[in-house]
Amino acid sequence: MKVVNLKQAILQAWKERWSDYQWAINMKKFFPKGATWDILNLAEALLEQAMIGPSPNPLILSYLKYAISSQMVSYSSVLTAISKFDDFSRDLCVQALLDIMDMFCDRLSCHGKAEECLGLCRALLSALHWLLRCTAASAELLREGLEAGTPAAGEKQLTMCLQRLEKTLSSTKNRALLHIAKLEEASSWTAIEHSLLKLGEILANLSSPHLRSQAEQCGTLIRSIPTMLSVHSERLHKTGFPTVHAVVLLEGTMNLTGETQPLVEQLMMVKRMQHIPTPLFVLEIWKACFVGLIESPEGTEELKWTAFTFLKIPQVLVKLKKYSHGDKDFTEDVNCAFEFLLKLTPLLDKADQRCNCDCTKFLLQECSKQGLLSEACETNLVAKRTADREHAPQLKSAENANIQPNPGLILRAEPTVTNILKTMDADHSKSPEGLLGVLGHMLSGKSLDLLLAAAAATGKLKSFARKFINLNEFTTHGSEESTKAASVRALLFDISFLMLCHVAQTYGSEVILSEPSARAEVPFFETWMQTCMPEEGKVLNPDHPCFRPDSTKVESLVALLNNSSEMKLVQMKWHEACLSISAAILEILNAWENGVLAFESIQKITDNIKGKVCSLAVCAVAWLVAHVRMLGLDEREKSLQMIRQLAGPLYSENTLQFYNERVVIMSSILEHMCADVLQQTATQIKFPSTGVDTMPYWNLLPPKRPIKEVLTDVFAKVLEKGWVDSRSIHIFDTLLHMGGVYWFCNNLVKELLRETRKEHALQAVELLYSIFCLDMQQLTLVLLGHILPGLLTDSSKWHSLMDPPGTALAKLAVWCALSSYSSHKGQASSRQKKRHREDIEDYISLFPLDDMQPSKLMRLLSSSEDDANILSSPTDRSMSSSFSASQLHTVNMRGPLNRVLANLFLLISSILGSRTAGPHTQFVQWFMEECVDCLEQGSRGSILQFMPFTTVSELVKVSAMCSPKVVLAITDLSLPLGRQVAAKAIAAL
Repeated sequence: MKVVNLKQAILQAWKERWSDYQWAINMKKFFPKGATWDILNLAEALLEQAMIGPSPNPLILSYLKYAISSQMVSYSSVLTAISKFDDFSRDLCVQALLDIMDMFCDRLSCHGKAEECLGLCRALLSALHWLLRCTAASAELLREGLEAGTPAAGEKQLTMCLQRLEKTLSSTKNRALLHIAKLEEASSWTAIEHSLLKLGEILANLSSPHLRSQAEQCGTLIRSIPTMLSVHSERLHKTGFPTVHAVVLLEGTMNLTGETQPLVEQLMMVKRMQHIPTPLFVLEIWKACFVGLIESPEGTEELKWTAFTFLKIPQVLVKLKKYSHGDKDFTEDVNCAFEFLLKLTPLLDKADQRCNCDCTKFLLQECSKQGLLSEACETNLVAKRTADREHAPQLKSAENANIQPNPGLILRAEPTVTNILKTMDADHSKSPEGLLGVLGHMLSGKSLDLLLAAAAATGKLKSFARKFINLNEFTTHGSEESTKAASVRALLFDISFLMLCHVAQTYGSEVILSEPSARAEVPFFETWMQTCMPEEGKVLNPDHPCFRPDSTKVESLVALLNNSSEMKLVQMKWHEACLSISAAILEILNAWENGVLAFESIQKITDNIKGKVCSLAVCAVAWLVAHVRMLGLDEREKSLQMIRQLAGPLYSENTLQFYNERVVIMSSILEHMCADVLQQTATQIKFPSTGVDTMPYWNLLPPKRPIKEVLTDVFAKVLEKGWVDSRSIHIFDTLLHMGGVYWFCNNLVKELLRETRKEHALQAVELLYSIFCLDMQQLTLVLLGHILPGLLTDSSKWHSLMDPPGTALAKLAVWCALSSYSSHKGQASSRQKKRHREDIEDYISLFPLDDMQPSKLMRLLSSSEDDANILSSPTDRSMSSSFSASQLHTVNMRGPLNRVLANLFLLISSILGSRTAGPHTQFVQWFMEECVDCLEQGSRGSILQFMPFTTVSELVKVSAMCSPKVVLAITDLSLPLGRQVAAKAIAAL
């Protein structure tokens, strides 16, 4: 018998009362192979026929149930057909449809092509919308029934609806499919939100608390779908966070002048990666500040730490507040952090003893001023600490009773900096004496270091230096001038020169340098500093043209130094004298060595050099330091003797104003300049002492010990202690300079892989990450580009990747990758720019990636046969298998980090697709788990965009990774292709 269409076949089956399996057999006879039942819309045709009357046709419904059970029709076609029924007044039909949904709504799956899997997502979204509409209609029916006194029918139907809703939504897999559908069809999701609001209004009037709470639960589940990936539990099982501690210590010790924004971003990254609750996070920042205050060496370092704690960190917290969800919440968290801090009485007492004041009180006042604490909280906390201090050991002793506490001085210095900047803006020619008075006041005691620390912590140091460079330029030329005016000009030149040298040595020379511009002439001091000033890691050539100026100027300077009893000041061009002094010293040295000049003449000359302006002595010693490096052992004596002569102060009545104050700064500058040379030549020179170690962190490495031993020892001590102190940070920094990035990273990773206890391994990771912050970009490139591939591809090293060290290394790798990738795509901090370093290798030649032609890319995208092309096996290393989201986002693959990440993910993909399993496969799983754990919702363009799409289907085969949330987290759902890949992987779970 020939059947014309599907409708006729169904009607014939009904007329002849076929059983369900008979119907299925006959249907297959009527419709030979070719078109699938979904294309013929079998599910829709059956439902249409079954729902003609007021009650459903049980026989035709049995055919539909058989078709579902025997997978003749797909779940998506059934859901789509159900969602088209909208006559909710026919309660028996509605209940029959709800029964059909009950058959499969919690076990949806699809093993077809990616487009079919996306179809299932869309169908589920339509079905959810239908269920919400159906629930609302049932609630209306119940309300009408209550009014008429017959509530039973409405209540039964509403209960059924809510049960199906709950069953559908309680499955994480279904919610993941709905998450994808929401991104595919934003308008449908809006309709669902409207239906949810409407349902809420209707149910609010119901008297049954059970039904209302069930509906609320369903509503909560629906509302949680868009934010499925952003829910992270905070770690409350520990109170110490060594990474935060070390990042703060590193910044306070080595980067006071750095901008606050990169520090804020780095701290937020650590907070997110380690899921640290805000109160404990803020507490850790304060703890680190107090530890830094306590252990900072006396002098400049102590003032730097005070400025960092009381001026910079409150600013950092103000910026952190912007990342928090609400102002009120953040002030509560800061208050909570202080409550915790007050319990650390020994720490606070020690800090108070060191600073000779109530540190907490100063800090609370500053936080209150910045709007981080309410007045009531501040008053309460101050009162608590004051009461606690009553029981503290005697903090005031006779000798420190007169010492003014640094925190108070620093907080007062900050507005002074602003006033000085305004003063420096005035026309220097109008009142040079007044300006000299201001500068003289700055030189007394520790005023200069206080002001510089306050300027550095508040980001004003660069403009401070700029003003002094302008002043220095102004004083280089003297027109018609009196003796008094000449001495004022000489002093202004000298003080500005010494201050700038001091700033460059204390805070780094990049603070001094101006932005390069084609038109402007480079100021004298910048030129001198870049070409003539000795710095750590900078080798100067004493025969460089910069040390060989015009010979006539040199001759006149030599004559002036040798013949006159003291330096002339009137119309003296100080910048020329500074540039000529090196050649003059060479002449004088030669004359001395050849017996033309006696030692008495040399003394007279050196007295002349340092007698009026100290900057000439600084320039002379700068050249002598470069000269001594080039001499043999037996040739150095006279040069070193000359440095000795220039380093001591001149005891004479006839010096200019503020001589003693200037000599103090000069000797500190000379000590910094000569440190390397004196160590290399094993010479000692006594510089006038200020009673404070001016170079506390210099020369920390023990002599005659291999640096690898020093590295392992320091790391072992840090691990034992559980936190990195500032001295260790400086040792690690020196070792990084000496050993190079690969040596440093490789040896520390070896130390990590030796840890066999889980808690030690995790602590080692937290500390290693913070040590890597010394140069995160370069160390990440080495770790991901050299060390990890080496471990993963060499089977003899696989044993070292076992748990716990393997898990720990995976964590470290992900943390470093995320930090480096997010830190403004490769801008190095000022601290890292200082490091003179050639890149390890050319990463482009080391990691070649086929540059994909647009034509091939478009072919891949437009291809419907996704299984053959994009979703092919990862072992096939053709371009299609390495195709990733980064290529669709057109990420620049010339950046070394991007290349290294792309290659690492290719390696991961090939490991997952290979037939050999082992610790390296397990490592890949831990790596991916950590990626998922650290990701935040909406972080598109993260490191996972470099993962080939093919990796997803391989990953879900690993038991620990086969969860819908993991698939959502690792695929880029902002891309249509990403949604296809995710839908295919989740639907098959």
